Amino acid sequence: MKLLLQNGTVVNGQESGKKDILLDGEIICRVDTEISPEEADEVVDLEGKLVFPGFIDAHTHFDLEVSGTVTADDFESGTLAAIAGGTTTIVDFATQNKGETLREALANWHKKADGRSSCDYGFHMAISDWNEETSAQIKDMIEAGVTTFKLYMTYPAMKLNDGEIYEVLKRLHDMGGIAGVHCENADIIDALIREARSQGRLDADTHPRVRPAQLEAEAVHRLLVTARTAGTPIIVVHLTCEEAYREIEQARAGGQEVYAETCPQYLLMDDSLYVQGGAEAAKYVISPPLRKKKDQECLWKALKEDRIQTVSTDHCSFTTGQKAMGKEDFTKIPNGMPGVETRGTLLYTYGVREGRISPEQMCRVLSENPAKLYGMHPQKGCIAAGSTADLVILDPEKEAVISADTQHYAMDYAPFEGTKIKGCIDKVYLHGTLVVDEGTVQVKKAGRYVPRQKYTAPQ
Repeated sequence: MKLLLQNGTVVNGQESGKKDILLDGEIICRVDTEISPEEADEVVDLEGKLVFPGFIDAHTHFDLEVSGTVTADDFESGTLAAIAGGTTTIVDFATQNKGETLREALANWHKKADGRSSCDYGFHMAISDWNEETSAQIKDMIEAGVTTFKLYMTYPAMKLNDGEIYEVLKRLHDMGGIAGVHCENADIIDALIREARSQGRLDADTHPRVRPAQLEAEAVHRLLVTARTAGTPIIVVHLTCEEAYREIEQARAGGQEVYAETCPQYLLMDDSLYVQGGAEAAKYVISPPLRKKKDQECLWKALKEDRIQTVSTDHCSFTTGQKAMGKEDFTKIPNGMPGVETRGTLLYTYGVREGRISPEQMCRVLSENPAKLYGMHPQKGCIAAGSTADLVILDPEKEAVISADTQHYAMDYAPFEGTKIKGCIDKVYLHGTLVVDEGTVQVKKAGRYVPRQKYTAPQ
């Protein structure tokens, strides 16, 4: 069946304009200034609406065992929230636990996701146990469509040392893979935690003090030196602060290939939220922590200048009950917050509408760049003939207020509770099928596994 979407403003990464889109089943077959309704079996009028390629969130943690618990959102609830928010593809972190092979880790994540996901999904492979067998199985992962990897410079269960990180990056250089890295100086953080504990500072408001911005910047610097030595491109994930950004810019000035990701929470929230202390502060215990207003300004400027390539969420959700595990000791608070449902509307409202970024830049950081960086372009990430018909229809005039009462997460609070939105998700098409209509999810569990190609550099 052919479906004609008429009169919408089509937003691609390099240009936008009023165009018609003709879908033939799951594929976009034409994009033109005027397509005759006679060519279609059905016509939908999108006058006044913006049409984006389906959003891609390349940083989620669903059904993850961590901190003695499991994230509140599994693939069923997490991808339901994602599709409601215009995200048609997520890339989650399949995680190799100590003692596991990469094959076992990938099989575990397929069991969690297959048949339960409402949007398309792929996997990065998070490596925590580096040895000869792990090295050999990098090839297996790439052949299975897992072409990107995650490394941690912090968290005892996940952390690799600098030598191991070098060896992983060298192996990825040989195989054509790329890694995203969580950058914080674990040893100094541990020392600061011991110091805080000795002084009896165990409330949630201590969390940002033991993970200061300079420890992120130092780890970014060390990573960049390691990646340069290995001769491997690198992605710095969830960038939060000006100090770390300056390290990236300095490396780029020297000719190094470095990509950066940030998240809505680092663009729109700051560390004043920790002053509340107790259960309220615990809601915002994430790593790296929320930073200063000046860091927000730096990140927005970097987005405006196309120096940050992607905006993901680091969706890693825990209920207030789970967060309460650390009410007597902040180090036991599970780190993370939800975000997949509100990313697009927040970026439109507080980015595009306020003139901080253009609609085309929004498309680049939410769709085009992640599609390229994570090996899905041009099937995804653009509205063009031959691309998959994953589309987000955004109503730029519709208003809403973020509330835990209306979200799709398996959560009992919303970090952005009460935040006003102007620019809401109206419709979402997944593989050419209308799965969200007037903001309501109509079709569930239609997501498919996406085996990915090797990365291409975003322009």
